[in-house]
Amino acid sequence: MHDIYIELVLSAIQEQYGTESLFYENNLGISDEKWTSWKNGRTTLAPEENQKVKNLFSDYEWMLLQKVLRQTIIYPEKRGVAVSEYRKMKTEIARKWLNIGLGTVEMSQAKEENNANQFLNLRVGIQYDEWGFDDILTFRLPATLQQHLENEQVALLDWVNENLEETYNK
Repeated sequence: MHDIYIELVLSAIQEQYGTESLFYENNLGISDEKWTSWKNGRTTLAPEENQKVKNLFSDYEWMLLQKVLRQTIIYPEKRGVAVSEYRKMKTEIARKWLNIGLGTVEMSQAKEENNANQFLNLRVGIQYDEWGFDDILTFRLPATLQQHLENEQVALLDWVNENLEETYNK
């Protein structure tokens, strides 16, 4: 299970930071050696470092990650597709939330200091009007999509329904 967990974490790091080194150097403040030892299961991270790894995911995404991990225990044949299954389920859940009118979608552009690329952050959530209880799914997409959405004047909900899974799961 450790290997699957690491794959899911690395996928989130790649999506959000572009490289592992940007994450472990800037966020965790640890060396390449310690990072590699942790990935290989030879050492553990401090509780504060583990919390920063967990913060790669929203609470809802963390729950979904746990479900995917459980599936890989129950169905060993799913181990090879855990990351794609996680990403697929994120898009499917977001689409359902929006289609039944529970979810809201927000879009913002992001440019990072250490990364020349610009991204579009798409956030789909359900709000419960209680602090800290909102369910949130986040997606980082190429910023070029914003121009497409604006130029084509495609409704964001329509775009999510038709293109999110294909675009996010590339």
